[in-house]
Amino acid sequence: MTESLRPDSVIDDAATVTGIVKAAMAGTQNPRLKEIVDALVEHGHAFLKHVRLTDAEFEQGLAFVRAVGQACNDRHNEVVLLADVLGFSTLVALMNNADASTRTPGALLGPFYRGGSPEYENGESIACEDSPGAPLFVHARVLDTSGRPVADATVDVWQASPVGLYENQDESQPEHNLRGRFRTGADGALSFRSVRPAGYPVPTDGPVGALLAAQQRHPYRPAHLHFAIFAEGHATLVSQVFADDSEHLDTDVVFGVNRRLIGQFEQHAAGTGPHEDQRDAYYTLDFDFILAEGTPTYPTPPIQ
Repeated sequence: MTESLRPDSVIDDAATVTGIVKAAMAGTQNPRLKEIVDALVEHGHAFLKHVRLTDAEFEQGLAFVRAVGQACNDRHNEVVLLADVLGFSTLVALMNNADASTRTPGALLGPFYRGGSPEYENGESIACEDSPGAPLFVHARVLDTSGRPVADATVDVWQASPVGLYENQDESQPEHNLRGRFRTGADGALSFRSVRPAGYPVPTDGPVGALLAAQQRHPYRPAHLHFAIFAEGHATLVSQVFADDSEHLDTDVVFGVNRRLIGQFEQHAAGTGPHEDQRDAYYTLDFDFILAEGTPTYPTPPIQ
C-alpha cells in the first residue's frame, strides 16, 4: 500500500514550489540556520523567476559551479576567488567590520591567506635575502576606538612580490616569503621591512577568469598589503592597505579599495629620510589600525 501524499506537499505549478520547499525545512532546529536557508530559498527562487532561467542555462550554471570546485587545490581556492569578483567578500567584510565608529574598515581575506606564517621580531624583514624590489619600511600602530594602544596584538602580514605573485604562485620564491606574524609592543606599535608590492591580476586560468572575460572586466588588483589583527577583547580585523599611487585603485576587480585604507607610500632618496643608511631609494608606510571591542575570531585559511 503506498503512502498517501499530503495535500500541502504536492506541486501544482511554479508558484507553489517555494512555499512547499520552505515548509519541508520547517523542522530545522538551529534558528540561525533556518533563517539563512529560508532566505536563500526565497531569494534564490525569486532570482530564477526574475531571469526565467532556461533548462540549458540551469545546466550551464551547474557546470560552472562544478568547475569552480574542481579548480580548487591545496595552493589555490577558486571558490574564494569567485566570491571576491562578485563583490560578496567585500560586502560581508564591510557589514561586519565597518560602521559609524572610528574603527578601521575591513577588507576581504582573499584566496592567498595562509596559516602558519613565520613569527618575527619587530623591525625584521619578511622578504628573503636578495629579494628584488624597492625596500619598504612599514611602521604601524594598533589602537582601540579611544586611541589607546592595544598591546600584545598578533598581526599577520602577507603580500605579493614586486612582480605581482604570492610565494605559493611563484616557484622562485622561498616558502612563506613575504609573509610574517608580529606582536605589538606596549605602545601598540609594530614595524617590519619588506619590498614594495606590485598590483597583479587575479588568476584567470579557471572558470572565474572565463566569467571576467565574458563580462569584459580586467582582472587587476592595485598594489596592497594584507593585515589580519587579533587581540583579546577586540573584534578581529582583516584588512588591506593600498598604495596611494597604484594603478586600478578605482577599478579593483574584487572591489576591495576603501578610501580609509589608502596609505601613503612615501619615497625617499638613498641616504635620506628615516633610514638614511639605505644605499638605494626606498619607501616608508605609516598606518594606524583601530580595533573595535569584541571577541576575536580566527579565519580559516583558504590554503595551508
